Amino acid sequence: MAQEPPRWRDECRLMVVHKDTGEIEHKIFKDIIQYFGKGDTFVFNDTKVFPARLYGKKEKTGADIMVFLLRELNREQHLWDVIVDPARKIRIGNKLYFGEDQSLVAEVIDNTTSRGRTLRFLYDGPYEEFKKQLFSLGEIPVPRWIKPKVTPEDYENYQTIFAVHEGAVAAPAAGLHFSRELFNRMVLKDIYKAFITVHMGVGQFRRVDVEDLSKHRMDSERLIIPAEACEIINKAKGEGHKIVAVGVTVMRGLETYVTTNSEVKPYDGWTNKFIFPPYEFSIPDAIVSGFHLPESTMLMAVAAFGGFDNIMNAYKVALEEEYNFGPYGDAMLVL
Repeated sequence: MAQEPPRWRDECRLMVVHKDTGEIEHKIFKDIIQYFGKGDTFVFNDTKVFPARLYGKKEKTGADIMVFLLRELNREQHLWDVIVDPARKIRIGNKLYFGEDQSLVAEVIDNTTSRGRTLRFLYDGPYEEFKKQLFSLGEIPVPRWIKPKVTPEDYENYQTIFAVHEGAVAAPAAGLHFSRELFNRMVLKDIYKAFITVHMGVGQFRRVDVEDLSKHRMDSERLIIPAEACEIINKAKGEGHKIVAVGVTVMRGLETYVTTNSEVKPYDGWTNKFIFPPYEFSIPDAIVSGFHLPESTMLMAVAAFGGFDNIMNAYKVALEEEYNFGPYGDAMLVL
């Protein structure tokens, strides 16, 4: 499990899996454009990770707690859906204090949500000031199973170069490998780019614990597909060019709202799309992925695209060849 990214974003290792033959090639990530040409289109997730992990104290006892912000529920009332750790001693009405001077206070107002708790932050000033203080107290939520302590470098490393729309608590890892230099080389080859937004939640990392996959419940994530992206994707698709989904979140987003003519339509809502084998894809012709954890929905989605046997064999080869796993690890292209 890679704890740090490669020195240069586009110089991690790239495993290329040909799903029709099962053939595997070993490349460097920046070689990815060798497989694509004029008119082919890469679709990226332009979500931006926010500093979602806060450390604070519980009132009276002074016990240390960690609050993981999931999503804002109400802007005016400063309500947030959160996970609290440790959760067992947190009750409705408890106050939590954040910052060295304990200047930011939150009250637990609900503990019945599926993901944890609802907090109301007690703040009287303008919203922008509240948001600035809240985020200044948080840290970028690099998963603890990657590295236990976040460093200043992670604030840049755990963010794609095209991150724009704030709202994710996890980085779209496949997009981390794209550099500005690689983008420039794509332009020179007339390879197009389209951007959609999928605000990733912690549900991406939750292991599937049911044998019947149809009974697994995905956490909903905010999905925005702009009209401009639809025009680029549908035009390329209609002209016979390849559509490349950069990451499982993009794959799920593109497959969420598809017409009978296999076109993408503008969308602004939520998606809980769960893709697992067997599945017939309508939009992507290739996908870029990282190497995911066992029993994860992301691994299942990649297996649905590349074929179960192909992907299981690819992971076996990845272990033998000592590929790095996780968001800071190496990458896979399935085409």
